[in-house]
Amino acid sequence: MLKESEKLVESNILEGIVSIKALISAREMNINDRAIHTVLFDESKINSKPYELRYLKSKAKVHKFNIEFVNSDKIASMTIGSSHGGIIALCGDRTFAKPDKPKPNGFYVMLEGVEDPYNFGQALRTLYAAGVDGIVLTPRNWMGVAGVVCRASAGASELFPMFISECADAVEYFKANGYQIVCADKNNAVSIFKTTLLYPIFLILGGEKRGISRTILDKADVTVNLDYGRDFNASLSTSSAASILAYEIFRQNIDV
Repeated sequence: MLKESEKLVESNILEGIVSIKALISAREMNINDRAIHTVLFDESKINSKPYELRYLKSKAKVHKFNIEFVNSDKIASMTIGSSHGGIIALCGDRTFAKPDKPKPNGFYVMLEGVEDPYNFGQALRTLYAAGVDGIVLTPRNWMGVAGVVCRASAGASELFPMFISECADAVEYFKANGYQIVCADKNNAVSIFKTTLLYPIFLILGGEKRGISRTILDKADVTVNLDYGRDFNASLSTSSAASILAYEIFRQNIDV
């Protein structure tokens, strides 16, 4: 198993059947062009994981990857966690384009300045569950450590349509397509629970430490904050804030 200091080295190794199935589903929906080169399967798991092995064999010819049976030590030497179940995939890079024509009544999110890949992945998991249509990333992002992010997001990072753009360019792009620009920040903000937020929406979330730049905040149509139940002088993690914000926006649009 990799040491803590080695966890953030760029890697396209997806760990576990959940991550691998997410990528295969995304490839079949033409959302993701990441190639699967080889799946390594722990030879001691052949009898205990017949479903997983049948599934992978059925997809291997379609997606043109090999399955190699190896010992558990080899897999442990290549992985970060211990929840992979003896199955990992060695994959290629994913192509990220500039934002394409957005849905007419969609919900897109930009994550800017998130400090930690686990927090980033957990935020993606919630955003996917809340029905977000796509994620916009800055050129400097955590998708270089795809395996870590995929595990943290329960596969959502591979299933999401993702685009790359500088933040200011993305704001102008979505504005031009009729989207309301919503930023999450503490200063000069209104409570999200007292604000009408109907699709189409482009929501920008910043990391706990750096937040969103003043240049972008000045371009927002509305800046929202999260009410606390008591005095507490600390920011929520990006994943926690994303959960509340995305689900409140989702709630407001359910019956519209």
